Amino acid sequence: MSIYKQILGDQFYSLQPMLQKRYALPSGKSFQASGVMKKIRRGPKWMFPLFLLGTHWKFLFPEHGEDIPFTIMNTSQIGQNGEKQVHWKRTFYFPKKKRYFNALMSMDMEKGVVKDYLGEPRLFYSELIFFVTEVGHMQIESRKQRLVMGKIEIPLPKILQGIVQVTEHYIEERDAFSIHVQIQNPLIGILFEYEGEFRADDF
Repeated sequence: MSIYKQILGDQFYSLQPMLQKRYALPSGKSFQASGVMKKIRRGPKWMFPLFLLGTHWKFLFPEHGEDIPFTIMNTSQIGQNGEKQVHWKRTFYFPKKKRYFNALMSMDMEKGVVKDYLGEPRLFYSELIFFVTEVGHMQIESRKQRLVMGKIEIPLPKILQGIVQVTEHYIEERDAFSIHVQIQNPLIGILFEYEGEFRADDF
């Protein structure tokens, strides 16, 4: 059973059927897909050096634009500590650069959250809440966040957080998944955003 099926419980069966198939992810299996991001936005220009630095961790990047090809691979695995994990590898193909936005997710059933470590090596931690909307879409929102400095994790006050909102659904008439990810800061506004569609390679 995948971490998403466990964390959602009975809600899982309210997801659109193709989303259920996508997020079932048995251990050792991968979901692979390709598509196009209609738009990719980033924060203000003065943050360019920070986004450029983020590329060294495969976490955020300074490029932006429209109609950017991308691929996604989610792999269910067992970590060294024995916990179930899902590795997320998102690759964006800009005209002159290939950029990544990678993460490793596991779950904390006591808190009812998914633990999301972003970057390789880990740079940022966010607790994620998963729930299903009335029309069967997947909704994800962030809660507590920490900056990761090796073995040290520094809690971030709300004012310094990148608040995450994700919506994913399935479009039957186009046989495609739709994704919208938005990361905002209370002071700065949009830090990072992408919106697009993708089709599974092996469904």
